[in-house]
Amino acid sequence: MKLKRISPLLLTFALVSPLALLARADNLPLSGPTADQSTASKLVYGLLSDSRYAYRPRALDDTLSADIFDRYLKALDGGKQFFTAADVARFAPYKTELDDAIRSGTLTPAYDIFAVYKQRVDQRVAYARGLLKQDFDFTGDERWYYDREDAPWPASDAELDGIWKKSVMNDWLRLKLAGKKPAEIRKTLDKRYANLLRSVNELKSEDVFQTFLNAYTSSIDPHTDYFTPRTAENFNQSMSLSLEGIGAVLQRQDDMVAIREIVPGGPADLSKKLSVGDRIVAVGQGGSGPMEDVIGWRIDDVVAKIRGKKDTLVRLEFLPVEEGVDGKHSMVTITRDKIKLEEQAAKAETITLPAHDGQPERRIGVVKLPAFYQDFEGRRRNPNDYTSATRDVSRLLTQFKADKVDGVVMDLRNNGGGSLDEAVELTGLFIDKGPVVQVRESGGRVSVNSDRHAGVAWDGPLAVLTNRGSASASEIFAGAIQDYGRGLIIGETTFGKGTVQNMVDLDRWPANETERFGQVKLTIAQFFRVEGGSTQHKGVVPDIAFPVSVDATEFGESTYDNALPWTKIAYVPHTQYGNFAPLLPRLEALHASRIAQDKEFQWWSDDVAQFRAEAEKKYVSLNEAERRAERDKQDAKRKSRQAERKELGLALDPLADDSLDDGLGANERDIVKDAAREKLADKRPDPLLRESAAILGDAVQVLGEDRKLSALVLPESTSIGSWAD
Repeated sequence: MKLKRISPLLLTFALVSPLALLARADNLPLSGPTADQSTASKLVYGLLSDSRYAYRPRALDDTLSADIFDRYLKALDGGKQFFTAADVARFAPYKTELDDAIRSGTLTPAYDIFAVYKQRVDQRVAYARGLLKQDFDFTGDERWYYDREDAPWPASDAELDGIWKKSVMNDWLRLKLAGKKPAEIRKTLDKRYANLLRSVNELKSEDVFQTFLNAYTSSIDPHTDYFTPRTAENFNQSMSLSLEGIGAVLQRQDDMVAIREIVPGGPADLSKKLSVGDRIVAVGQGGSGPMEDVIGWRIDDVVAKIRGKKDTLVRLEFLPVEEGVDGKHSMVTITRDKIKLEEQAAKAETITLPAHDGQPERRIGVVKLPAFYQDFEGRRRNPNDYTSATRDVSRLLTQFKADKVDGVVMDLRNNGGGSLDEAVELTGLFIDKGPVVQVRESGGRVSVNSDRHAGVAWDGPLAVLTNRGSASASEIFAGAIQDYGRGLIIGETTFGKGTVQNMVDLDRWPANETERFGQVKLTIAQFFRVEGGSTQHKGVVPDIAFPVSVDATEFGESTYDNALPWTKIAYVPHTQYGNFAPLLPRLEALHASRIAQDKEFQWWSDDVAQFRAEAEKKYVSLNEAERRAERDKQDAKRKSRQAERKELGLALDPLADDSLDDGLGANERDIVKDAAREKLADKRPDPLLRESAAILGDAVQVLGEDRKLSALVLPESTSIGSWAD
């Protein structure tokens, strides 16, 4: 079989439970896999065991089977709060059978383990709900150790009871500290635990299959994943930033699906009949199709009913947000359209740095890029008109040039990656033609991906702001900018993901007309910087470092036990626009002097230090007086900071009055207020972004004043990267 290559994807990582992302496309019982799932299992095995496709294939033997076994149990019960040691011992014979099950497509062991998991969830939820009938004593010195990943499996049901009692006590205490009364606490927690049971009971055959196959794929490497047809569709839509539907973000609340957000300019918005908080109770297709009651449905099934081809009709019966559960229903008919997910697209803003100490006022343009997205299908249809990160950023840079900004900061914080092509093309907006990244395939062949387009979109001062959440394509871009000496890298060391993935459609081999077998996000190569080093494990180290917000032992490529090691290959000749090493001591000194007077930056640093100290403990106290004292301390600090902001004339924190723990989960809060709170979060002070702009302003000023230093840092032979005034 010849593997058809498409544009390699450097995919965004997600720190969520595998079960939280599963999608259902059937109503099959959990008795075992379907014929299609058996076939898909064999196809995935063929891919992952073949060096023609997988960058680091692993033989599917008893050793790997044991690894798959451990990862499957972790996917189901990562917190070790359901299975006992006796359960795990009972599963032990499967340790050396899962390899045979995957090869043959006879996946009964996975379903057997899941059946026990469902039983244990039912038992634990019943126990937790029973605890709510009693009162709790919060005067002792008990602790809830919430990080149980490395804990041993509980030895008995009695030990599990103790673990769950402390978990319930913590849930209760959080609500009590937030001002809730016992009756309200009991009601909230009883519903919470019931919803946990319901969510597990709603899992279907396809969910179990995807979870199990991902235990296999993740045993190959951390970034190889299996997608069912529905999750593959969702992933591709997220990469293209577009879908066909009504333009509404939905959220599950109890038995109903509610509107969390309405996309501006989309069909739902243009209807003028739907509002945030409205609850959808039935969906009908076309102008006269029967209405299907969707109360109690999973959110992905409701979404599947509402989405559809452009220019088709969908009818929604909904309960308006202002109506109670027994209120009057309303109806709306909407024509579906193509929706652009603008919230995830590149955005621009301008930061004005006031004149000070002889420096003139400066204006720094900021591009916030959440992902390296591209509409691959749109590009194939029309290469002159498609959605892409590079095209969007190019337009923003053109506007910055027209506005005569003094410099540009590319904000890549929490940008988990995306398209390799986009990383290369985006780099090309800032360098004239040249190599951007090296790609080594499984056979050892190294190719160089280059920007082949002459000219640049921005030739002035540049900085790239990163954090630990900047990964993959972000690291290609930041690494290339650093290797070329084209701009300053500011912030935290990046994630350290140096591998390339490709989406492989399993339906292409049987030549199916319908989607049956899903897709695999397969690691096919490793990328290297033009200097020769890999970002794998090490990431991109900033020129000017901010305090580390997340420790490398907690988050990043280095936390994966089977990640590829760091290595290095040959250097690729490339233009050196500058060498910032002689400039960095001056910038560090100016940075240190400024943040010593910057209250917002100091507060952020203090919060980071406190967060890391708390995270190190891996437990919380169950003593009410101790927790209340800590809460009061946080409240006093919040009020003090807000008062100091007023006194100093700083922008107020719009969420200062809403920053204390309310003890609720996302689906338990008032959806209208929570959505509004989410919008306000974008308006919170951002001292890191402002300081990055200030550092870039310092660089422009210093290089303009010190011609000797400027000659060392930026050669005069090229106009690209000329920073001096």
